[in-house]
Amino acid sequence: VSTQSTWKQWYQRRVHGKQWYQRRVHGKQWYQRRVHGKQWYQRRVHGKQWYQRRVHGLGEELCQAIDQGDISPTQDFKIRGRTLADDYDWDIGEARKIWTFGCPPDALGNMVVDCAKGVQFLNEIKDHVVNAFMNFTGEGPLCGDVLRGCRFNIDDVTLHADTIHRGAGQIMPAARKVFIACLLAGTPKLMEPYYIVDIIVPTMAVSGVYSTLNARRGEVHSMEERPGTPLTQIKGYLPVLESFGFVALLRKNTGGQAFPQLKFSHWGLMNGDPMDEEDTKESNAYQQIMSSRKRKGLKMAIPKFADYYDRI
Repeated sequence: VSTQSTWKQWYQRRVHGKQWYQRRVHGKQWYQRRVHGKQWYQRRVHGKQWYQRRVHGLGEELCQAIDQGDISPTQDFKIRGRTLADDYDWDIGEARKIWTFGCPPDALGNMVVDCAKGVQFLNEIKDHVVNAFMNFTGEGPLCGDVLRGCRFNIDDVTLHADTIHRGAGQIMPAARKVFIACLLAGTPKLMEPYYIVDIIVPTMAVSGVYSTLNARRGEVHSMEERPGTPLTQIKGYLPVLESFGFVALLRKNTGGQAFPQLKFSHWGLMNGDPMDEEDTKESNAYQQIMSSRKRKGLKMAIPKFADYYDRI
């Protein structure tokens, strides 16, 4: 009986000791998880000003209205909001909360819209976000040119509680990086300016006009014969990039009988994907971006979305 009692006590000590050891180990791991979790949270909140934005296209009609002055930053926000809601199918609440347009005069057709709800200290950073947006739209990330037709929605913002950490030095770099990341994630396209070409040519030489426009990525918009004369008036669109040497080639193909006039018309999308490195055509968007970056002394690589993605 004495031997059994001793063995039972030894066994209880072994079991209790094991449980104590497990509690020590688990407690240490739990403490480490708590400490690491707190550090992760501090890095997430304190180390970065975090934004959620969505990027949308404004549409060519709205961009043209902005260019013509029908919609401008100086308008009363209620009148402008009603116009956007009635003519362009905007939500009336979002249309009245436009923070800013793009950098004038060329990048005016871009917007930042406040769609956030219940965010503290948001108005304190408005000026810093606007300044970052002006800088961003004046020099885009693809080839350092102006942006057109981009709308950025601010959905949510997480800011530091201390005012000293909400200054321009913290907000502007973070806002610019978020704008770039949103643009790269939104499948951007490269736009190029177009001329409207008005050509008067004898009817017998019309074929030379068509061949010249086709060789320069142009397109015929209309053709009208002038009554009582052997002349034909042709109107078409020609990319500005292809206009160098166009007049000389046109006169060569028509025997010097064509008289063209060129005037700026509109902006149009360039062929090809600007992010596709495998496309080797000279007229595509990627090759034009690379040539522009080389001319401006920029890095010969288009920024990637992964460079701006938050990995924390």
